[in-house]
Amino acid sequence: VPTYDFRCRTCDDVFEVRRPMAESDQPAVCPAGHADTVKLLSVFASVGSASPSTSAQPAARPSGGGCCGGACGCG
Repeated sequence: VPTYDFRCRTCDDVFEVRRPMAESDQPAVCPAGHADTVKLLSVFASVGSASPSTSAQPAARPSGGGCCGGACGCG
């Protein structure tokens, strides 16, 4: 069962709710009993691979500079 993050607009508390995906958009009541809550955007990141790389060469690095590789002209 996934966990969803919510923030209470009344007391500004952030809390988690475990519920089925089918109920992910249902409103949630904060632990203090306030009903004015908003679901937060949760980000899941997976790093790595299931098996080791067989390549002996390092991964190519992007050219350019700056915060985004120079595509926007910042670097």
